[in-house]
Formats: sequence, structure tokens, C-alpha cells
Amino acid sequence: MKRIVLIFLISFLVTSTFAQKLSEHATISVITCGPFQGELYSAFGHSAYRVYDPVLHIDEAYNYGIFDFNQPNFYLNFARGYLYYKLGVNDYQQFQSFYIYYNRKVHEQVLNLTEPQKQKLYDYLQWNRLPENEHYRYDYFYNNCATKIRDVISTVLGEDVTFDGSYVTTRYTIRELTDIYLKHQPWGDLGIDIGLGLPIDKVATPSEYMFLPDYVESGFDHATIIQNGTWIPLVKEKISIYESRDEEIPEGPPHPIYVFGFVMLVALAISIWDFKRNKLSTAFDVILFGSAGVVGGSLFFLWFFTDHHASAKNLNMLWALPTHLIAVFAFVKKPAWLRKYFFAIAIAQAMLLLFWRILPQQLNAALIPLVIALLIRSAVQYYLRKAASPQ
Repeated sequence: MKRIVLIFLISFLVTSTFAQKLSEHATISVITCGPFQGELYSAFGHSAYRVYDPVLHIDEAYNYGIFDFNQPNFYLNFARGYLYYKLGVNDYQQFQSFYIYYNRKVHEQVLNLTEPQKQKLYDYLQWNRLPENEHYRYDYFYNNCATKIRDVISTVLGEDVTFDGSYVTTRYTIRELTDIYLKHQPWGDLGIDIGLGLPIDKVATPSEYMFLPDYVESGFDHATIIQNGTWIPLVKEKISIYESRDEEIPEGPPHPIYVFGFVMLVALAISIWDFKRNKLSTAFDVILFGSAGVVGGSLFFLWFFTDHHASAKNLNMLWALPTHLIAVFAFVKKPAWLRKYFFAIAIAQAMLLLFWRILPQQLNAALIPLVIALLIRSAVQYYLRKAASPQ
């Protein structure tokens, strides 16, 4: 009942505010743009609405993927999880040309709407573009430029639109869905896998698949709308405006598994050298454990002191412990407790490797050599400190 009242109030407000009436030739479409591997943010694709009225000379793209670096306290808000995106309105032909220029597919789904339904949706978009209404609280997976396309039409037309998710036959987690789109960006994938915790390891519902533009397109393909008491397809016509050519994958730095594999080999070589001379290479351990400690401190901050819900309950802190920073600073005075600390860390890393495959959170496989390096150096720290301690 509350939802019906809300829809009525929104409809009343936008109808009374905007006098421009679309012609009978107007169409409203959902636009889906393909991924682009040149940047991390573009690897998932993009969605927008198109409003086209040849009589009123309207051809506009309504794009919920805009953010403003100049908004007050932008970086602080971003760090705390209070990032606001906004609705941008652009000339559609320019919008389309941009994505075609970067060889990104462009698909158009013309919606099967009556004139009153088109007018309600258009009025809502016009109301939404006002400066006081254009911003929204961004969420990686639940309130982004793709999910807004679904949510806007659901808000405007309510129960007259139904999304049938039965076409989704896979059981991917949210993390696995992001992995699919980042297979050519291993460092970006690693960053997401480290920064985001257990909340994205849940099996996604068909609705949650729609944080990705490709699944917004599929969702609309399988949606229905009621008109004159009959349920009909929501998409009237589907147009392939541009199909992307095979993309040249940009060259980047070496894959993380090679970098961390090298770190592991260095740790092994230094450990052999330490045993031969019966002396610890503290400088290397300062870098290794210090780096892991900085990562752990960042994850601790994201988990407990920000509103980034997806960063909670992060099991990467099993290897990236903030306490490593305390241990690194303690190297100067060489307290006796360091021996026990590194014994506990060696056991913890061995257990982590043993149960890696069955953890409830999927940890990035490229981290395995790094965890082995931490295990090796923890064991060496314990053994040589024990050998040097008075019996």
C-alpha cells in the first residue's frame, strides 16, 4: 500500500511540474553499451535511457553513471563509502558516438509503452534531472548506473512491470560475476578481491545479476508489462546499433601471480642465505610484513570505520594482519614476544593454505605465493630467534 501511495505522489508531482507532453511518435528505450578493457571502471559496460521524439526534436540519453570530483569532500566521502553519483542528460547521438568510437557494442531496446506510460516515465526523468534530485547514493552492486535503469521503471510503473528472472540458470556469486568481466585486468580483479569481503561471496539472485548492464539487457528482454489487462513483453523492438570488433587487450604490468611468485622465490633464497650465515635479513621482512600490515590496516578501516558494506568480514585479513605493523616496529628493540608472534603467524599461514579452497570467501589465487612467502619468513624468524635466545 505504501508503495502505491509513493508511486501516486511521484506521478502527481512530476505531472504537475512538467508541462511538456511527448508526441504520439515518441519512444523510450534502454541502451546497453558493451565493456571496454582500457579502464577498470569501463570493464563492466554501461546502461542508459534514450528518449526520442522526432516531433519535439528530443533525442536525449539519461545516464546515471556521472560523478563529480568537485563535490564537497569528494575523497573523504569516497573513503567512507558515501559516494554520490548523479543523473546526466546528454545528446543521444553524441552519447552513442562515444561508445562506438571506443569499439563498444551499442544495443537499443525500444520499450512497449502506452502514451500515458511513456509520459509518466519521461516526467520522472525530467524531475530526476533537476539539481536538487539528480544525485543518488552509489553502491557497487545494489545502486549503480545499471540497477537504476531497472529501479526507475519499477518506481514509475510499479506492479505493472514484472521482471522474470527464470532465464538465469547459473549460480554465480557476485564475486564470480565480477571475475568474468575482469579476466583481462588481473590487477583490477586482485584489488577487488582483496578489498571486498564475504558479502560478495553470496550466490546472486537474478535481480542482483542486474548490477551488470548485460544482465539489465537480458532482464528487460524477459520482462512483461500489463496493458488492457494483458501481460505483454516490455521490449517492443530490439536494435543492434553497433557490434564491437575483437578488442585488442592492452598490455599491462606482469600478472600478479608472476610478481608474487618472484617475491616467494626471493623469500626462499634469502631464507637459505639466512640459515647459512645464521642471521636474519630484517630489511626484507620489514618490506614484506610491513606491506602486508598496511594492507591489513586498510582492510580493518574499510570494515569497521566506513559504510562500504561489501568490505565487511574480509578474510584477506588472515594473511594481511594489521599487527604486522607492530611487529615491524618491534624489530628495533627485538622483544622476546616476537618469536612467539612469528610462530603463531607461521601456523596461521600454513592453516590458511591448507583450507584455502574451502573458505567461505573466495581469495584470489595469485595471493598463494605471497602467503607462502609470509609462511617461509615467519618460520625463519621463529627458528633463528629461538636459536639465538638463551636456553
